[in-house]
Amino acid sequence: MTPLEQTTPEQLQAFATSLAIGLLIGLERERKADAKAGLRTYALVAMLGALSALLATRSGSGWIVAIGILAVGAMMIAAVNIDPHDDGDPGTTSVVAAMVCFGLGATVWYGHAELAVMLAIATTVLLYFKAQLHGISASLTHRDLISILQFAVLSFVVLPILPDRNYGPYAAINPHQVWWMVVLISGVSLAGYAALRIAGSRHGAALIGIFGGFASSTATTMVFARHARERVDLVRTATLVILLANLVVMVRLWLVSAAVAPALMLSLGIVFGAGIAGGLAVTLYGWRRLGAQADLPMPEVKNPTEIRTALSFALLYAVVLFLSAWLQDVAGNRGLYLVALASGLTDVDAITLSSLRLFNLEKLAAQQTVIVIALAVLSNLVFKSGLVIVIGGMALARHVLPGMVAIAAGIGTGLLVFS
Repeated sequence: MTPLEQTTPEQLQAFATSLAIGLLIGLERERKADAKAGLRTYALVAMLGALSALLATRSGSGWIVAIGILAVGAMMIAAVNIDPHDDGDPGTTSVVAAMVCFGLGATVWYGHAELAVMLAIATTVLLYFKAQLHGISASLTHRDLISILQFAVLSFVVLPILPDRNYGPYAAINPHQVWWMVVLISGVSLAGYAALRIAGSRHGAALIGIFGGFASSTATTMVFARHARERVDLVRTATLVILLANLVVMVRLWLVSAAVAPALMLSLGIVFGAGIAGGLAVTLYGWRRLGAQADLPMPEVKNPTEIRTALSFALLYAVVLFLSAWLQDVAGNRGLYLVALASGLTDVDAITLSSLRLFNLEKLAAQQTVIVIALAVLSNLVFKSGLVIVIGGMALARHVLPGMVAIAAGIGTGLLVFS
């Protein structure tokens, strides 16, 4: 007979973590009036999962865990069938939640406590926000669903099959990297597009400006410039929306840069932070003078995940990437700065991503990379200011241009500090 193994602190911690996970999920389930399992049941189910994993480890049979999770599911199904929910809910969510709780308890025992805790929190969030998730689902249109499916194709079908190798002159074109940038920009734009759809026109100019900046600052600027020319009472509201959308562009670029080249987070944070501070001061001043807002026009944002849009951006990014590498080799930094000023007029993302890639390949120094991105943003501000003047007229321009100048001055000050 082998001596009994001594209980270790790690084993006790595993059961304590399993108990905490069960209590967390059970606390949410307890809120349901006719719940078939609550705080105590889910806590016991999680500990049962850990105990089953312990027995499976000692006996060498994984069937113990499999049988345990099936038993928990059968128990919940029987409870729902014997006493159905009063609201007609089939109870499938509670069944799956109990089985997940059991699985998380077993996961803790197998040494993945951090993963189990994260999944437990995610599970609780999904259970708690049932009404909100149903509302979002009900508000989705056919176009929205197509956008989500197209993004899935871009991310999980096209991206994995592209070769991760450098091609062409200067080895500048990497198909996998090019498409990864497409996925990144499409994802950020899709998030802004979805938020804009959910917020709607009744939730104020601030939200439209913020989400419009993530989705498409150019489209947001054009729409509100046009409406401000047609309706004088919308001038101040349009000013707020346009300035916020262009401030958010810098936030979006900083987030993208942080994902692509984390080493530049601080440098770009200084430059963009100064620009945001300058523009925000003017924006907040205008916000204080803004009166009551009626229903506002919504920007008609093009679906950022359409295959044609994705291919167009991929081609633009590849061309800008090649031109950046070529001109930097032929004309030095001045050539790259000219590309930034030219391409930044209509699309600041492509030159930003191409310069970040050159930085990652150690073909461009940190200071030059920041200057290129800042020049592209300044060029884009000039283009947007032109849209405001041409489309919105001088009445709108008198309100918007001081904010644009403040953003540009802030970026210039940030560049001086950085250099």
